[in-house]
Order: sequence, then C-alpha cells, then structure tokens
Amino acid sequence: MKKYMASEFAALKNKKDLTILAIESSCDETAISVVKNGREVLSNVVSSQIEIHRRFGGVVPEIASRNHLLAISNLYEEAIEEAKIKPEELDAIAVTYGAGLMGALLVGVNFAKGLSYALKKPLIAVNHVHGHIASNYISHPNLEPPFICLMVSGGHTAILKITDYNKFKMLGSTVDDAAGEAFDKVARVLGLPYPGGPEIDKLALSGRNVVKFTVSNSLHNTLNFSFSGIKTAVINYVHKFEQKGEAFSKENVARSFEESVTDELVEKSIRAMKETKQKKIVIAGGVGANSMLQNKIDKACKENGFEAYYPKLKYCTDNAAMIGSAAYYYIRKGMGLAELDLTAKPNIDL
Repeated sequence: MKKYMASEFAALKNKKDLTILAIESSCDETAISVVKNGREVLSNVVSSQIEIHRRFGGVVPEIASRNHLLAISNLYEEAIEEAKIKPEELDAIAVTYGAGLMGALLVGVNFAKGLSYALKKPLIAVNHVHGHIASNYISHPNLEPPFICLMVSGGHTAILKITDYNKFKMLGSTVDDAAGEAFDKVARVLGLPYPGGPEIDKLALSGRNVVKFTVSNSLHNTLNFSFSGIKTAVINYVHKFEQKGEAFSKENVARSFEESVTDELVEKSIRAMKETKQKKIVIAGGVGANSMLQNKIDKACKENGFEAYYPKLKYCTDNAAMIGSAAYYYIRKGMGLAELDLTAKPNIDL
C-alpha cells in the first residue's frame, strides 16, 4: 500500500488538474468539500453543532465527537452529489489531522483513511492553521504570496510572514489566551450565548468605549500578544457590580473590550507590515469576521498604502474547502502524503 500510494502521489505533482475531497472535523463542525485546483469549490457542506453546544455555553468534546460520527457519512454523499463527480474521479483525500479536539479529529481522520483505502487515493494530512490561511486563496483567486497573515481564531492568534504557499515564518503569537478564546470567555461572563465572538461584535455596536480595559504592556516592543489580563479585568469589573447588586452597561463593556483587543491586533499587524516591507495583509480565522477588526484594518491599510484581504464569511469559520485548498499546494510541493497509520494530533507546530 505504501509503495502504491507513493507512486500515485508522485504522479499528482505535475498533473494539470487536481480534484481533492477534503474533510474537516477539528472542533464542533463536520465539513466535507470537493475542491478543484485549490481555488474552485465544487461543493462545501457543513453540519454545524452550534445549537447543540449553545445550551452548555461552549463545546463539549464528547458530544462533538458523537455528532461528527452521526453526520460524516451523509455529508460525504452530499458533497459528492453536489460536486457532480464520481468518487473514483477524485485525485486525493485530504483531512485535518491537527490541531483541535482529539476525539473530533479522530472521526475525520479515520473516515479519510477508510476512503483513501477504499478508493485507492493518496491521503493528505493537513494542518488546520494552513487551511485557514488557504481560505483566502478561495475568496481571492488572484491572491499570491508573499504577504503578512494575521491569524485570529478561537485557538490561535499569530502574525505570520508567508513567503510562499508552504513557507511560513512566525513573527509573533499569543503567550496565553487566543483572541477568540478571550471573546468567548468575556461573552460568557456577560451572559451572552455561544459562540461569543459574534455576540460581542453585535452588542458593541450600541455601546461606548468608556471603560478602561487595556492589554499587557510587557509585550509592547514585540509582535506577541497577551489577552489573559484583559479578559480577567473584564471578569473582575462585571463581578464587582454583580456583588454590589448594581447595574452596568453590557454594551459599554463589550465595546470597550472589543476596542482594546482590536487596537492591539491592528497596531502589531501594521507594524509587522512595515518591518518586513510587505504590502499585503491577509486575515485568517473566525475572528477575522469581526466587523470592528475589519474596519480598523481597512482604515490602517488605506493610510499606509497597503492591501487587506479577508475570506468570505462562510470561509472564515471552520470548513473543508480551506483544507482542500491547502492540500492542493501541499501536493504541488510534494508534501503531506500520509500513511494509514495517521493519527490525530491535538497540538501541532506551524
């Protein structure tokens, strides 16, 4: 099997057109997509578990895994049908193998391994973060490296220099909470439903920036981030009012928190652009859909003569199309081939 897969994989590197079926199950959304040549989405189906986990205020890993199992076979059939393609016409099977929730990842990985074996197609193991970056190639067909990427999601916050499709350099990252994680935790203390990021964004529109919440100054001269302190400051502020039985403005808290976090993200992103002499910045990850972040990035880029790129909303959050896009560039570079002993990894390097 190994020798056969290696020869099949080698043949794909120079094949004119590549059609890849991709699977994503790293957290609470089961997704399968068929992507042609890294940028053309033939199908992209997603089974969201938001309503299931909302009652718990966040993702419950065991429940997520169970629902992935229930959904994945039907999603595969739907994705194939929507793409108007026969399974044997696929060139490869791609899957997110990390990072994410172990049980959730295993559902996707094991299903992908079964498909790879049954269809005799190469199995491509994809890094979830690489997928988020690649989501921009789908939304912007003419986008090419090099550029700076601001990765902002529930699990990651980082500034990356992308010199080629598969060459990444970490310029800065979070030393504690990711931005999306801070948004969700602040939303929870304000009594907002899961997922908290979009709820904070909506609530902040009717608030005023009048509460002094600041991020850590200890990392000011670096491109690293720390959002644990501001999260704690918001929690303490809210608890102080609740303990006294006094009212406070949730709108103002949401606005003040969001202003501080987005200011930090934008300031360091623009500084990274100037230091590396790049002209394009790409936003990746679910927090990239935040309206305040986008407005501030757009304004800063206009002032500095830079270009800003965002994925379409449906590609900001977890989806399989982005995994199919990343897999395409893996194959073109001759990387990513996995064997049937592939397993999930909850934490992986960039």
